[in-house]
Amino acid sequence: MADNYDLIVIGSGTAAQLASSRLKAAGWRVAIIDHRPFGGTCALRGCDPKKMLVSGEEAVEAGRRMRGHGVDGDLRIDWPALMAFKRSFTDPVPAKQERRYAEQGIDAFHGIARFTGPDAVAVDGRELRGRHVLIATGASPVPLGIPGEEHVITSDDFLELEGLPACVVLIGGGYIAAEFSHLAARAGAKVTVLQRGSRMLPNFDPDLVGWLMPSFDRLGIDVRVDAAVTRVEKTADGFLVHTGSEQQAIAADLVVHAAGRAPNLKALDLSAAGVQLDHGWIALNDFLQSTSNPRIYAAGDAAGSGPPLTPVSSHDAKVVAGNLLDGNQHRPDYRGVPSVAFTVPPIATVGLSEAEARAQGLRVRVKSANVPEWFTARRLAEPVYAFKTLVEEDSGQVLGAHLVGPSADEVINIFALAIRHGLTAENLKATMFAYPTATSDVSYMI
Repeated sequence: MADNYDLIVIGSGTAAQLASSRLKAAGWRVAIIDHRPFGGTCALRGCDPKKMLVSGEEAVEAGRRMRGHGVDGDLRIDWPALMAFKRSFTDPVPAKQERRYAEQGIDAFHGIARFTGPDAVAVDGRELRGRHVLIATGASPVPLGIPGEEHVITSDDFLELEGLPACVVLIGGGYIAAEFSHLAARAGAKVTVLQRGSRMLPNFDPDLVGWLMPSFDRLGIDVRVDAAVTRVEKTADGFLVHTGSEQQAIAADLVVHAAGRAPNLKALDLSAAGVQLDHGWIALNDFLQSTSNPRIYAAGDAAGSGPPLTPVSSHDAKVVAGNLLDGNQHRPDYRGVPSVAFTVPPIATVGLSEAEARAQGLRVRVKSANVPEWFTARRLAEPVYAFKTLVEEDSGQVLGAHLVGPSADEVINIFALAIRHGLTAENLKATMFAYPTATSDVSYMI
């Protein structure tokens, strides 16, 4: 006989944790399922462990920049020790999460979830039935579709490397490729990035990316654009990564998949639940509910409704929980969601790009400058510091902001706040920020 639940949650990441907790607190009987260690991508295989590793990179880079400016000696990354530092955070997460579920009275199941009907999910030889099911399975690397793909490791694997090989090739040119190339190069590896597109970091303003690219050059990172990978060949010494013409091949000890991710839905057998897809994504209405099976909702990367970011997963979970408790009354609001690539220095964006604003026919005031002479950059001896902001001419509202340089990952949140809550450039200029801080540059940026 099936176990009956008010809500079955598939996945155990940010969206799953928040939704399951809220519904359990409301008196629902809740089950949660994951075939991987409890905690989800962000805590175990994504943003948090990545940022732990970036901490070592930041320290080494700060020492390098300040050499000759009152700091003497060389720092280097000890990869095994840095990985151990990362694990001091990640290793306790699954057990801690499992304890939390037990304390809340949420039934937790380990295993691969598979739909067996519109309200039925099989896991580990058991069948669970739910009044509602939340799909929060996150994302997984898209298939590369090339010969030799089996030789390529994922970003998950990279974050677990016991040692860093001497020669690393990254396939892709987005967040993962930019972040991992900086980290690996500063750890002493020879790094090549193969991007099939015409430039790195296509989700960021091209001017800002252009101002960041010298940091790749200084690290000796070989960035090749318009370089579609055609196959990966295993050799006696490692691998050869072929691009375009078969005459082009790059030797590597390690090849890393950094070419994008897609909703992790394959194992679910969604057809058994009558869940329809739309171009590989679950077809959802405005309430994050399946258009073909109203019992089922989706949140986070698995939903694909908003940017694939942890705060979006949390926001989606709140929307779904509200709709389950109140009926469909809540819609996601993705205004002012900031995004950061944690290179060193970081690059950040929020709101409209200049091209998007022009395409919408908006009357917009654009202010842009490369300002390494500003105090924020000078005190750190950082040669990369630039910004671009967009303000609507008529209303004065902030429409977009694009930053690269020291503390860009923090300062972008001020612009996100302004965009989400309709603040104007004058509101920001009238704010008294602590000085001297990077945030105090905001009033000069608009």
